[in-house]
Amino acid sequence: MNDKKHKIAFFETADDEREQLRASIDKAAEFAGATVSFTAEKLNAKTVELAKDADIVCVFINSNINKDIIDKLPSLKLIATRSTGFDHIDCAYAAAKGIKVANMPAYGSRTVAEYTFALILGMSRKVLAASHQIKNGQGFDISNFRGFDLRGKTIGIVGTGRIGLNVAQIAKGFDMSILAYDVTKNDEQAVKIGFSYCPLEELLGKSDIITLHVPYNDKTKHLINKDNVRKVKPGALLVNTARGEVCDTEAILTGIQEKILKGVALDVLEGERSLKEESQFFVEQNTIALDATQIKTLLEDHMLINMPEVFITPHIAFFTEEAQREIVTTAVANIAAFLRTREVEPR
Repeated sequence: MNDKKHKIAFFETADDEREQLRASIDKAAEFAGATVSFTAEKLNAKTVELAKDADIVCVFINSNINKDIIDKLPSLKLIATRSTGFDHIDCAYAAAKGIKVANMPAYGSRTVAEYTFALILGMSRKVLAASHQIKNGQGFDISNFRGFDLRGKTIGIVGTGRIGLNVAQIAKGFDMSILAYDVTKNDEQAVKIGFSYCPLEELLGKSDIITLHVPYNDKTKHLINKDNVRKVKPGALLVNTARGEVCDTEAILTGIQEKILKGVALDVLEGERSLKEESQFFVEQNTIALDATQIKTLLEDHMLINMPEVFITPHIAFFTEEAQREIVTTAVANIAAFLRTREVEPR
């Protein structure tokens, strides 16, 4: 691809990330002569002009790269996402147009695992409610804040990729019993760390804490659903730092309302993009078009947000200084490799 001057457009870049990207790009010879632009905006129908004539775009999870966006970028050859998940990109249509898609094969595996335990500890020791009581001037009565120890409890880890294995290692440090479910078993690590694989329904029925670490695809959509949520051990905690769509939101509501789930911690929500767009509507007076299913999920999200049993954070499990540096380095390396070879690492 060295026969033309390249135009590379980065979207969803914060100021500090932009500085890191520039510094990393300056060190990569492959970018010599390329026109590189940065914007904090996500790539959508309103901002697509910023990528006019670009042969490479680099985005994050809030840019919905659908057929319409792809068709408006006739020079596009590579979509690089600074995320492991790529469900925000129409990969099939991109492939049909001869456009490559590059993602982050792994980053922040320990980062997300640590945050998973931050959520677990936040729920098991009722940290947020206790802090709010003090800040709201309601005194130092501790009667509502009796928690429980993690030692001796069973944690069920759904997905034993890099993040799931890190969660297992941390759980071992808390002296927890560990069950795991994955369609692809890592028996070597199971022996090394000390955990056992079992069917999903068995894991749900035996685990005091269930934590999700699977990618989002057709097979994992609504992995936690209205059928199996009733098989969860009564009083269990559920943690999702994977993708919102792995859980059926209605199933979570059912679990809470029927006193099956004692607590739920979500760093991701089903319909998260619609929820973010809804919040922007009030700021920018944008219009959002949602179908009936999306509206239902959006309403259910609001119900979850207002439930005292639910602990929600704005998709920040990955968000540390160390992980951001890793993201920047990998994104630039992905693009540099494509500029050299016209190929990307398999997802």
